[in-house]
Amino acid sequence: MTEENKTNNQENMEMVNDAMNAENSDSSENMTGSQGSKAQKSGKKKKLSKTSKRKQPKENNTEAKIVELEENLAELNDKYLRLFSEFDNYRKRTTRERLDLMNTASEGVVTELLPVLDDFDRAFKTIESTSQEGENNVDGFKLIYQKMKGILNKRGLEPMKSIGETFDTDFHEALTNIPAPSNDMKGKVVDEIEKGYMLKGKVIRFAKVVVGQ
Repeated sequence: MTEENKTNNQENMEMVNDAMNAENSDSSENMTGSQGSKAQKSGKKKKLSKTSKRKQPKENNTEAKIVELEENLAELNDKYLRLFSEFDNYRKRTTRERLDLMNTASEGVVTELLPVLDDFDRAFKTIESTSQEGENNVDGFKLIYQKMKGILNKRGLEPMKSIGETFDTDFHEALTNIPAPSNDMKGKVVDEIEKGYMLKGKVIRFAKVVVGQ
């Protein structure tokens, strides 16, 4: 082998070695880069897991506060409805009581005047049964009686009709029982001892009656 050939072979070997070294360096750099990217990815995952763990307690606290506020709202709403219902009932009751008071404000005075009406009725019966002269004089008393009775009627006074009516404890007070004059009068008012009166639909004096049995 000549010297030129030796020289050429050495040059070729050096070139092959340089190429192999270059490939090895590139592969090592690639390995280093891939390892670095993996480390970065794992670091990001750790950071995300930490932030997610921090967010979970905050979310749980917010949900608990929302539930608590909803319960408080429902309780306050129930209290409001109860108070409104109680106030409405109170308003209706006071309105009804005020109307009843206005309707029966004169009840005491009217009740005290009822015996005067009774006296008029008894006087008419007595005068009419005595003489013709008394019957003529009774007209003046009747005018006074009718005037007084008209004033009381305007105030809401109403006399009860008792004779022939079925005995009712809501309107009548039985003084005694007697045999009924007929079968259809059994359990009914046969006679009236004292007239009963109502003031605007309210009984202010029960009729004192005799009941057939």
